[in-house]
Amino acid sequence: MLLRSRRTHLLLRIAAIVVLLLGGALALAATQPRAVRTGAPNVLVISVDTLRADRMSGYGYGRPTTPAADRLMARGARFDQARTVEPLTNPAFSSMVTSLYPHEHGATRNGLRMRPRLGSFTKQLDRRGYMTAAFVANWTLKDRISGLGEHFDHYDEVLTRKRWWGLFAEEARAEDVNEVVFDWLDDHAGRRRPFAAWVHYVEPHAPYRLQDDVADRLGLGGDVDKSDRYDSEVAYADLHVGKLVEYVEKNPALARNTLIVFTSDHGESLGEHDYWGHGRHLYEPGLHIPMVFYWPGRIAPRQISTPASNLDLGPTILGLLGVEPPQEFRGYDWSGVLLGRASPPKDRTTWFQAHKGAVLNPQEARSARRDGLLELARVQGNTKEIVQVNRREHYLFDLRRDPRELRNLNGTAYQPSDDLSAWLSSVLTALENEDDAPGVDLSGEDVEKLKALGYID
Repeated sequence: MLLRSRRTHLLLRIAAIVVLLLGGALALAATQPRAVRTGAPNVLVISVDTLRADRMSGYGYGRPTTPAADRLMARGARFDQARTVEPLTNPAFSSMVTSLYPHEHGATRNGLRMRPRLGSFTKQLDRRGYMTAAFVANWTLKDRISGLGEHFDHYDEVLTRKRWWGLFAEEARAEDVNEVVFDWLDDHAGRRRPFAAWVHYVEPHAPYRLQDDVADRLGLGGDVDKSDRYDSEVAYADLHVGKLVEYVEKNPALARNTLIVFTSDHGESLGEHDYWGHGRHLYEPGLHIPMVFYWPGRIAPRQISTPASNLDLGPTILGLLGVEPPQEFRGYDWSGVLLGRASPPKDRTTWFQAHKGAVLNPQEARSARRDGLLELARVQGNTKEIVQVNRREHYLFDLRRDPRELRNLNGTAYQPSDDLSAWLSSVLTALENEDDAPGVDLSGEDVEKLKALGYID
């Protein structure tokens, strides 16, 4: 009887150890990336700062500013009515990564970090075994300022030289960014895991320098104005976009199995509506951006005229890779349309917001989100509606007949639609909630850089 008891006790101990070991193995497995299916494609997102679509030759501009991007458009799917959810760098890219509106992710202004522990398309890919990386050349996108680094395994701030006549705003020229990216891709070449990489060039952000490398091709010489210099910076960035795409296409493994997405954070007003710059208004020069998906053998060349948003980029990438986008994502998954399995949605409404430029001190941050809202807008079909919040002004435009937005169909009346009024109410309510909003961690150097970039209210 004693022997049987000891034997039973021993078996129970062994069973307990097995359970513990099995539980530990399962817990460890849960923390590891899921195995990636064989042949999973790489993802390369290329973005050019401050690039308005109508200054690209592929979108109909008269100068040959963007031959490299034009080749992607010709071979892939081009969105003709893509717009940024907000014409400021950090809010726009935070929305691109998380597929949330700025008032939801919290980074409504440059200098304000997004809320921590949010979902993103890169986190979704990381869980499935992808290596995720970002290479950014804009001071505004520093992880300490933006909070974007949380969403990538490797977050490289390429800030290698002073771009503002050698005085301010350490950034990087496009060739500097490519040099770092090429080194990373070379290091990745021997690994079996696919990658999802985001590469961001800061040109043609102000101060629009004349780029001699491309001036002759654009017919620029002698006296040039700010608009000419902007065009030269667009062409310069495109030159190095072309070199990055060429690097990919010269590698057979990358060329046949890499999804390339080309876009921008926002456009730029070049004097339209008596305004130079971006961020304060929701007119088309600041909102209209390029958006192109190129995937050899999978996405057929086509143009899509239905309104789209940079909120759509993450859900669409996931959808193309066979990953169900999270329910909290606000963007639309275009993968069915791009793969020829569905028709574009009808009567889609897209929403936009504009906030003040930069938050320059921690004291201001306490009310920066609540007090920073300037404008809200909606686009449905050819109709665009804008509300200027503080001045209580309301604009209604027919974009087909009045693409320059010069004739307000609403006259001087303040009569926002029910939909836009409800949107305004929901945004203001969310901006009042500061409980879980992260603070501001800006050094004196950060403040000087943000000022030099023009983000001064």
